[in-house]
Amino acid sequence: MASARTARTPIPPLRHRFGPILGLLLLSPICAEYLIGYLEVMGSPLDLLTGLLILAPLYGTAAVVIREVTRRTGRGWPSILLLSAAFGVIQAGLVDQSLFNPDFVDEPSWDLERLPTVIPVLGISLNHVLDFVAGHVIWSFAAPIAVIESCAPRVADRPWLGRAGMVVMAVLYGLAVLVIFREHTKDFMASPAQLAVAAAVAIALAAAAFLAPHRPALRRSGWVPAPWLAGSIAVALMAVHHLLPASRPGTALDLLTLVLLGGLVAWWARRVRWGPGHALAVGGAALVTNAGLSFMVEPLGGVSLTSKYAANAVLVLGVLALLFWARRRLLETAPAQGGPERRVGTEVRGSVS
Repeated sequence: MASARTARTPIPPLRHRFGPILGLLLLSPICAEYLIGYLEVMGSPLDLLTGLLILAPLYGTAAVVIREVTRRTGRGWPSILLLSAAFGVIQAGLVDQSLFNPDFVDEPSWDLERLPTVIPVLGISLNHVLDFVAGHVIWSFAAPIAVIESCAPRVADRPWLGRAGMVVMAVLYGLAVLVIFREHTKDFMASPAQLAVAAAVAIALAAAAFLAPHRPALRRSGWVPAPWLAGSIAVALMAVHHLLPASRPGTALDLLTLVLLGGLVAWWARRVRWGPGHALAVGGAALVTNAGLSFMVEPLGGVSLTSKYAANAVLVLGVLALLFWARRRLLETAPAQGGPERRVGTEVRGSVS
């Protein structure tokens, strides 16, 4: 079985996996909360850094565990996406309960985004469900995993943690969840029915992730866009996702946009010519989209424009530097591993398994 082979795969030396682990622990919360630039702490570098003490255990450990479980069981990107959706439902439905709390943010923009698609009997907004869950899947987990694995292509398909490391990640995640849960449930608690439904959905998504096949589907010949074009298409569709209005027609178009994005990537990934550069391009597109749109986002609270644009600019430069480094690492390792098209036996083949 593929899972048995993966379980026996030796863990690389610490010097080869410490960097990727740390990178994913940090990139996940940065993509989830900082990159789009909506937080009131955007004007304070010190607050941004200290915020990672909570956000890294909350988002980063989940990203590491999602990736670790998927790679250890020999599964690929369908499992990563399903587990990411499960964690997204847990985060928004059980931990901070933003899916159900009508006063989660004390800003007029919250009601403007929530009320047009609210379903009173369920106490949820369709726009928020789509935005929060898709946001966690793409920006909190999947894109950071794709980019960090590209930075470490030699160990991209191998486990990074031992049992002790997994326990540490679970403990850190549990502590972060406790802190966030206590903070956001001081004045609001979702109903037992709402919590039960959220838990059931999360369990169903996680179960589906483990039902995904181990072996990749047969790769076929056919046209695949160059990485730069695939990334550009992803940027355009992700930008549409962010910019569509929070109305019922806008939410419907948003869903179609995300389905189109996922469908295109899944279709291309089943082609022989799909390679690690394409995976990096699509993952990097998510970072570029949010970093670029951050200049249009007005942060919560009073943040000076100078501080806001300075933070946005630093994050943009950081994203570009990271993507440049990841692409360089792919190019450095491709000749030793048979070129980008032949490396379909690792993280790329896993993407369609």
